[in-house]
Amino acid sequence: MTCPLCSADAPLSAYDVPGGAASASVPICATCVDQIDGEPDPNHWRGLASAMWSETPAIQVIAARMLNRLSDQPWAQDLADQMYLDDDTQAWADNVAAQSQHKDSNGVTLNAGDNVVLIKDLPVKGAGFTAKRGTAVRGISLVADNPNHIEGRVEGQRIVILTQFVKKK
Repeated sequence: MTCPLCSADAPLSAYDVPGGAASASVPICATCVDQIDGEPDPNHWRGLASAMWSETPAIQVIAARMLNRLSDQPWAQDLADQMYLDDDTQAWADNVAAQSQHKDSNGVTLNAGDNVVLIKDLPVKGAGFTAKRGTAVRGISLVADNPNHIEGRVEGQRIVILTQFVKKK
């Protein structure tokens, strides 16, 4: 399959696009996931010129967020100036930019999409397993009405995690 962001012909995996009520999961390549979660290579993201016109709102949101992160690149700024999002999709894209009240165990601010590591073994109620200390949780979502809770995937299960038991990567 072809990645909708970079057009690479590579295996795709589900990526949860955090923020907003319209949160969704989209299939993208591992390279895009790594760069969304880490330091982006501007040359990799030139495919956003076509991805930003996708009919899938989640792809539009990722494109808008990446263009914003690459705003120091003239080509990315030009694309961002051309991009149009409806009001709901724009609010979703802007949601990550808002300063979070969520803090990890060390007091570091957590934002939607961040990666964290568990700092203690946590029994997962109702799932029948224990999330082990040192487990990485990628692409967290923030629980809007409770700054002490985040959501993330551990062993394929979407769980709520107390922020006091995580450390930002």
